[in-house]
Amino acid sequence: MTTPAPASPDLPPTDPTPVSPRTLVVSAGRPPRTPGGSLNPPVVLSSTFVSQGSPAPGEHLYGRIGTPAWEPFEQALAALERLDHATLGLPSDGPPATVFASGMAAIDAALALVPVGGRVVAPRHAYQVTLVLLRELEERGLLRLDVVDVADTEAVVAALRGADGTPAAMLWLESPTNPMLEVADVPALVAAAHDVDALVVVDSTFATPLVQRPLAHGADVVVHSVTKYLAGHSDVVLGATVADDPALHGRLVAHRTTHGAIAGPFEVWLALRGLRTLALRVERAQANAAELARRLADHAHVVEVRYPGLPGDPGHARAAAQMDGFGAIVGLRPAGGEAGADALVATVRLWVPATSLGGVESTLERRRRFATESPTVPQDLVRLSVGIEDVDDLWADLDAALTAASRTAQA
Repeated sequence: MTTPAPASPDLPPTDPTPVSPRTLVVSAGRPPRTPGGSLNPPVVLSSTFVSQGSPAPGEHLYGRIGTPAWEPFEQALAALERLDHATLGLPSDGPPATVFASGMAAIDAALALVPVGGRVVAPRHAYQVTLVLLRELEERGLLRLDVVDVADTEAVVAALRGADGTPAAMLWLESPTNPMLEVADVPALVAAAHDVDALVVVDSTFATPLVQRPLAHGADVVVHSVTKYLAGHSDVVLGATVADDPALHGRLVAHRTTHGAIAGPFEVWLALRGLRTLALRVERAQANAAELARRLADHAHVVEVRYPGLPGDPGHARAAAQMDGFGAIVGLRPAGGEAGADALVATVRLWVPATSLGGVESTLERRRRFATESPTVPQDLVRLSVGIEDVDDLWADLDAALTAASRTAQA
């Protein structure tokens, strides 16, 4: 009697059917499905690996060069950014993401793709430290910088072509922008940049891959501050890039290896754990943000609200056409000017006065408290990062604080 061969432990087989992002955040980056195997990838705490002779392709050698601790998160993020190619149990159709020690480390690596003396077109409103780095690089003669209103497509296209006929080497985009929430016409600007052979990098931290996937619009590199929504719990500092072109991916990895801005194994493990609830967190935070923006727009002590989900917002139509939601960041200008904004931040009790964003908790800050913030950002602009708390509790705290702040500013 012949004994049948045992079934493969890697069952069920991979399924080529595309899956939704809400499924992918839970399923991507898992270990092989083997009997008795771990459901979650382990934390690999090793700085070096057994190796002799010439390393084989993909062989782990040293923790600064590569480690299994990074790979599950990098594979999961790449699959999310390439959702059109994502299928259950199969790797992303392209290189994995590249995780870095911080969002700024990822941004620095992406800007290193600019040839020496090349021109970068960037938003006048963007993450302030990105603009600080760009100006520092310009002062050192490593690049030239033109800042534009990214919501003005014609102005961006003209800047890409160059007033002197010298085309740009890179278009740097944020959409929505930080903190003004302007929305760029990403497909049109990507096409215009590629017409002059410029690379396109999109910092998509605000949107996350659940709301916007710039690679699908032809962008060359996507940058994330993993610290924010992807990890989602205000407990890690990480960054990441995703590139479709293997050559660009290789340059980003080489920059990380040479410059040493590497991520800690435990931080990356925490980021992957946070990623598992991304869909739930984004869904709840977006719903809260939309409701709060609607109420704030009618508030007696509010001068202006910026939120792409409001029908009257300048970026609404564009965001509705190219995004799968409107995000969970709201810009608010309270009555009383700068004094009213400071009083608002000081008066809230449930909202947390803090920088950063994208955590489960709701935070707020007056952005011009930073000397390096763009001078065209209003002094009284308060950026709200809406979390997942009960929306009526968030509103009650905000409503009471706005009323109290208005009185304080008038006193």
